[in-house]
Amino acid sequence: MGSMRNVAVTGALSALVMGATVMCGTSASAAPNVTPQGVCGKAYKTVNSAPVGSLGTVYLTYNSTNGKNCVATIRANPGTAKEVSTYIYVPDTDEWAGDSGNYTSYAGPAYVYGKGHCVSWGGNIANVYVSVENSNCAARVEHRATEIR
Repeated sequence: MGSMRNVAVTGALSALVMGATVMCGTSASAAPNVTPQGVCGKAYKTVNSAPVGSLGTVYLTYNSTNGKNCVATIRANPGTAKEVSTYIYVPDTDEWAGDSGNYTSYAGPAYVYGKGHCVSWGGNIANVYVSVENSNCAARVEHRATEIR
């Protein structure tokens, strides 16, 4: 009876360790195949994007139900943590949001109310910085800049 209990306890501990390994190994910030909708939410549709060199892409999304924009900077090759940032700014209302840190997969989400307004947005991965000014409005021509520091 004692050996049967030891087998059961060993099996239960193995299951817990395996479950914890699977759970910790698939955290959201390290998940492969990250999408803008996975970061911002399913209701957000991609309306613009800008490459961050060959390192990834900054995505601008919009939710027509609540009038909010969301940005996310997503790495092309997740892996070792690197400096990653994302930001969005509405000049008309002086509202901005952002996220930055050492991330394995993406920075964001960052949300602002942008319905009827031009937005400026961008981000970086490692030493490559991208900015898009006066975007997604009919009245102005957007300006894009990429800088390597």
